[in-house]
Amino acid sequence: MKKALIICYYWPPAGGPGVQRWLKFVKYLRDFDIEPVVYVPQNPHYPIKDESLVAEIPEGIEVIKQPVFEPYALASAFSKKSTEQLSSGIIKAEEKQSVVQKLMLFVRGNLFIPDARKFWIKPSVRFLKNYLENNPVDCIITTGPPHSLHLIGLRLKTIIGLPWLADFRDPWTQIGYQKKLKLTRAAQRKHKQLEHQVLTGADHILVTSYATQKLFEKQTSKPVSCITNGFDEEQILDVNLDKSFSLSHIGSLLEDRNPKVLWEVLRELKEEFPNFETDLRINLAGKVSASVVDSIKAEGLEENLKLHGYISHREALKMQHRSPILILIEIDSEETQLIIPGKLFEYLAARRPVLAIGPPQSDVRKLLVDTDAGFYYEYTQKEKLKKTLKNWYRAYKESEITTAHTNLQAFTRKQLTAELAAILHRL
Repeated sequence: MKKALIICYYWPPAGGPGVQRWLKFVKYLRDFDIEPVVYVPQNPHYPIKDESLVAEIPEGIEVIKQPVFEPYALASAFSKKSTEQLSSGIIKAEEKQSVVQKLMLFVRGNLFIPDARKFWIKPSVRFLKNYLENNPVDCIITTGPPHSLHLIGLRLKTIIGLPWLADFRDPWTQIGYQKKLKLTRAAQRKHKQLEHQVLTGADHILVTSYATQKLFEKQTSKPVSCITNGFDEEQILDVNLDKSFSLSHIGSLLEDRNPKVLWEVLRELKEEFPNFETDLRINLAGKVSASVVDSIKAEGLEENLKLHGYISHREALKMQHRSPILILIEIDSEETQLIIPGKLFEYLAARRPVLAIGPPQSDVRKLLVDTDAGFYYEYTQKEKLKKTLKNWYRAYKESEITTAHTNLQAFTRKQLTAELAAILHRL
């Protein structure tokens, strides 16, 4: 059996999408003759925690922990709220940033390159070098963000020479918030330089979207594979469908991810259909910015809105299976086109119609078409969006909204792990 060292930052009890990918890979790797050993921080600063995920760690898996210095802990002394937002990737619009927030962004972008976990690189390299001398493995895997973890892999590759796979759950210099970090030209060059070293130094690059695969293939001669996120087959729950016409969104809805066009359409449908106001429910689970709530209220939808806050992964699955319609909102930007949100695959597993709104070019559109699971609209396609919601509402009133949801087997976690194991066996 081949042994793989997996270096990751997000691990249970961390919550949110960042922890899911490698927790699930670890769950199934033994089925494909790969024994995983996981290296994680001992004292991480997780903005979201979900203790229920601890139970999903497979029995007997070796998990190595080492302390990490977290600058966010020091920054909290100046502004706890701003620190939590920054560590969660929440960055306000320029005109709404306080002086403290602007300073924190400048420091984060220019002094902590590639990110605030850079102080874990040197001690991790020292510790793992000694560990691997006594506990040999066959390959090393790093997953980011935080992309500083790839620099651990890069240095171990130089020192030990083991095969190394670098997994990018999100892009690096093309990630959406990179432009908001107030980077100097020197800092931009440093990010580009480090990204190039990782893309050319790793033996294999792994990404989560087809668009990112094409982007990286232009930057390196090393093989680049796309293995998307997915869903567990046992997560398909048998729950009763909501009796209301519920639209549910699971995950953050921040200031720059505000589908005003959707709220406008829902308000117009309230005016056109006599019972729509009584039937409509808008479920938002996760962090929701005040500006999003204000937009919903401005359209007279306050009575239809239910804010659930952060819920456990298990509760999120239940909500997805209960809701007649699942909504997926992405920022209308070029960078967002590189992202396939992890929740999309759990939406597919719930076999509920998906209504997605995002930028013109997106792999999300392709997936929805390929699986016949719903519709994808740009922010400017108001009339098409309205027509679809009208049709779904009429179907709801007559019986039940349904979609085909074909070709889902390729996105089960076990099938995706089989693809990963095939790559690891070739390294």
